[in-house]
Amino acid sequence: MEDSNACDLSDNAIIEIFCAGDDSVYPILIERHYSRAYQIAFGILRTKEDSEEVVQDSFIKIYKVLHKFRGDAQFTTWLHRIVANFAKNKYRWNKRRGSHVNTSMDASIDRNDSSSLVREFPSQDATPDKSSLFAELEKGVWEQLNQLAPVYREVLVMRNVEYRSYQEIADVLEIKIGTVKSRIARGREELKSCLKKAKYI
Repeated sequence: MEDSNACDLSDNAIIEIFCAGDDSVYPILIERHYSRAYQIAFGILRTKEDSEEVVQDSFIKIYKVLHKFRGDAQFTTWLHRIVANFAKNKYRWNKRRGSHVNTSMDASIDRNDSSSLVREFPSQDATPDKSSLFAELEKGVWEQLNQLAPVYREVLVMRNVEYRSYQEIADVLEIKIGTVKSRIARGREELKSCLKKAKYI
């Protein structure tokens, strides 16, 4: 199939072609969904290298099991669930081996994303004389976010950086919407408490 034609197809149509024996269309799915998959992994792991490894492993896994996809949920939901599980496993493995990774708190979620969790917290309007204070707060948010338990960090990133709906988060993590809201509320309180203790706010 011509690449130009395949690129216009829906995910489900591409999967049908793949399952029929033409795996040349698989790279289209990778290119189409790589950025969001990376965002999810990075939101949990906060390191470029680990996130890229998780995304690569996820797409390899999906390639092997794509024929089992039945379309009961959206392909993106299924993909993001796999990425999130791989990322959480990687996080636990890093923690067990005592991995302490220093990351840049100014790093964006991906190459094209300038979203910031700092928007969730009270701040003055960004006037020139206060820009350095705002930057310091943003640094503190990411710094303290890394100290939160993964269950809180992942929902905060999904909600406040990726701007996902409660339903989308629930689908990806396979939990109830009520649980999502509870984790977000608890995560925000934990994060604010950490920021106050660190004297960022």
